[in-house]
Amino acid sequence: MNNKITEISPAILARAQAGEITAARLHEYQSFLHEIETKFMNHRIILDNRYCRWFAKGEMNLDQLRHFVQQFSVFSHFFLVAQLKKMINAGNLESYRASKEILANEIGVIFRKPGQAASGSGGPLTDAEKDLSADPELVSTEGTVDGGTFKFKAGHFEWLLRIAEQLGLRFTDLGKRKHGTTTTLFFCDELERLYGSEDASIGEGASFAVENWAAAGFWKQLVEGLKRYKSREIPDLKLAFFTWHDAVEDQHASHTQDELAEVFFKEEFDRQKFISSGLEMLDGVARFWDGLYDDLHLTQAA
Repeated sequence: MNNKITEISPAILARAQAGEITAARLHEYQSFLHEIETKFMNHRIILDNRYCRWFAKGEMNLDQLRHFVQQFSVFSHFFLVAQLKKMINAGNLESYRASKEILANEIGVIFRKPGQAASGSGGPLTDAEKDLSADPELVSTEGTVDGGTFKFKAGHFEWLLRIAEQLGLRFTDLGKRKHGTTTTLFFCDELERLYGSEDASIGEGASFAVENWAAAGFWKQLVEGLKRYKSREIPDLKLAFFTWHDAVEDQHASHTQDELAEVFFKEEFDRQKFISSGLEMLDGVARFWDGLYDDLHLTQAA
């Protein structure tokens, strides 16, 4: 993995060349990027997630997979709360819209691909086209929700429900606080406290940490393990929730530095708050995965 955090983006270099950013501030920014690279990307949950390393082998039994999907459903549902707070606390319209776009996509607004006609401008869809456009394995991982189509079945929680039902779980088994373990709920609460913070330095620190954790490869480990389980146990297992997120996270990391620079060059930016928040957020992430790993003994095959 190479997120190239320490490489200054062309957009920032262009601002420096235009005189908008002094050489001294550019040096401070480069030092800041190096500090993030050192502290965030060397966090143990990014370097070696023991649960995901185990999961990738695909050796889980049905109870272990059910437990994983149930806990992930709680995280997935309560991420919406944190994302809504991030949107509400945005410092400008651009950030507000960016946060709203993530939230809208999570609840079922399909990204409209670049160059694709806006919803309703291309005439009525055939039944076959409707089916395809609602299939999360076929919808776009890029573009914008502006002009996109809302579909209940395109909501991310409903994708997760599809695989859960194949494992014998029901809607009433998923996504509520009562279904979460202590470690899962700790993670959800830390997301709301840090990622959704009113303080821009805290919120952006947590956001940057979450984005780089998500892009660090854990989705690929989950997909690998699920594909192995699928080939062994349930040939038609629906993996779209996981394969889609794996695909979209490959693209997200490239946008994070521009968002980071937007915050760093503001007068009110607090470097220490940003770093502390990011590390606390990664500790929260670690509690989630550590909890799942510790729970494995409860669901081991006899």
